[in-house]
Order: sequence, then C-alpha cells, then structure tokens
Amino acid sequence: MSRFHKALICLPTFLLLVTGSLWAHPSGASVEKAIRAVLDAQVEAWNRGDVDTFMQSYWKSDKTEFVGASGIFRGWQVVLERYRKNYPDRRSMGTVHFSDLEVTVLSPNAALVVGKYHLQREADQPSGVFTLVFRKFPEGWRIINDHTSAVPNP
Repeated sequence: MSRFHKALICLPTFLLLVTGSLWAHPSGASVEKAIRAVLDAQVEAWNRGDVDTFMQSYWKSDKTEFVGASGIFRGWQVVLERYRKNYPDRRSMGTVHFSDLEVTVLSPNAALVVGKYHLQREADQPSGVFTLVFRKFPEGWRIINDHTSAVPNP
C-alpha cells in the first residue's frame, strides 16, 4: 500500500480527533466570557453590600487562598471572615468597579486574570491591582487564589 493510500485511510481518524478536541475544549473567547460573567456577578454583589454572594465566586475549599498586605489567608471560610471583618457594613464596602482586565486562558480548566479595582466610599477612594487564578469546576469557574494589593492614590 502506498503512502498516499495510508494517509488517505488515516485522514478520517485524524479529522475526528481534531474536531472532537475542538468540541471538547471551550474556546478562549468563551472561557473569557464565562470568567468576566463571574467578575460582573462579584461587582453586582459587592455593590449591593452582599459579601456572602460575592464569596460564591471563590472555590469553597480549605485550599482557597487570599494574599494581601496583611498576609496569606487560607480557606474559603477564613477568606469570608476576612472580608466580613474588613468590610463590616455597606458604608465600609462602598461601590467597586474593575478595569484593565486581562484574562489569560492557561488551559481548558484554568485561567489567570489581572486587573485593577477601584472603590468609591464617602471617606476615601482606595484602588489597587489584583491577580486571580481561576479554575473550572463542575459548578463553574471559581477563584482559587486572589492576590490583591492596594496602590496609593497619587
């Protein structure tokens, strides 16, 4: 059998594998859209003063991490308690918006997000930067690591 005939016989199998893998893995654009939807839901929850719903975007695990100026906090419940302590009421939360978001898809089940946050409160307007590591779970995309740093206003 000639090489051409062997290639012709293998071609349908190859095409099935390639198209099957395309169907099995979401495109970068669809991953980015899904992650941006999680971030939009976070902003909406925060701006309602709803820390519990805000925290639904985090992986509910003892392995979830928040890293900031006051240290490393491990565990979903610990991160929730940190938010409740630092933002005990609607006034301290203010309203937030994110900007300069960059979503990098690392694999079909992992992504990195870099961006800026801006808080508007009566007394001040803190802002800063963040890096989020997202992982896809059966229930959807969740933050497994959040590294947030305040940046002094000029």
